[in-house]
Amino acid sequence: MIKKKLFSLFLLPILFFQAVKAHCPLCTVGAGAAAAGAIWLGVSKVGIGLFIGGFAMSLGIWISKIPKKRYVPFQRTLIISVIVLTTILPLLPIFSAIGPLYLPFIGGYGKTYAIDYSLMSSFLGAIITFISPGISRQIIKMRDGKIFPFQGTLITLFSLIFAGLAIQLIL
Repeated sequence: MIKKKLFSLFLLPILFFQAVKAHCPLCTVGAGAAAAGAIWLGVSKVGIGLFIGGFAMSLGIWISKIPKKRYVPFQRTLIISVIVLTTILPLLPIFSAIGPLYLPFIGGYGKTYAIDYSLMSSFLGAIITFISPGISRQIIKMRDGKIFPFQGTLITLFSLIFAGLAIQLIL
């Protein structure tokens, strides 16, 4: 009896992960590892926000593929949005970086607003992670259906690293 319970305890997660059938778990781990690596390397809070946004989007895409039946209209979009927001917003007090945004075309002398750079970079990281699979598909088309190992993960990870380096050097 105990052997059956132990077997089912270990079999249940295997069945769950086989049902997902996506490369997004690798993207999720890669984006999370990149955020942890960025903290270790001393990257600015704005750069870390980029990786957290990428992690949140990857996690949202992965989880949105789990339900097989559609219960509400725009179900996947709703799941992704909730996961992204509930990942980024609670972490905002930890990596928040408030700064000015000057808009010279508003009013006679322009207007300056305070914005959260980390929040904006989180959304940029989410967008990069969202469009990376499309870039991967375009590369597959250009290479006549050929794919290199971990192509989607590497495209996502290198895109986030490149954007993070750009943010780090600009700010």
